[in-house]
Amino acid sequence: VQLQASGGGSVQAGDSLTLSCAASGRTLFNHAVAWFRQAPEREREFVAAIIPSARTYYADSVKGRFTISRDNAKNTVYLVMNSLKPEDTAVYYCAARRYWSVQYYSRDQYPYWGQGTLVTVSS
Repeated sequence: VQLQASGGGSVQAGDSLTLSCAASGRTLFNHAVAWFRQAPEREREFVAAIIPSARTYYADSVKGRFTISRDNAKNTVYLVMNSLKPEDTAVYYCAARRYWSVQYYSRDQYPYWGQGTLVTVSS
């Protein structure tokens, strides 16, 4: 499956952005899809995941501000980011794997990755 992430940009603190992860080559309906992010000089970290049952998981740092969802008809997963903070600045990557893994938060569990989209939040 090929993934294309988009929707990044430069915003002010408190603003919102919606990222999209469009898939081609295979349907996502039986895949777990996650968003990870990587800030300069930091490890890539888990942000959110949605599994085939539509259950969602979030990192504590984004819980209550970010929402992950999927549109199976469009073969696309979204990440709605509200109340953005400067510490949310990073390159955001979407990733996918068939079915799900109990270690949904680990980047090693995902064989398919998009190219990344940059989100910059200024104070």
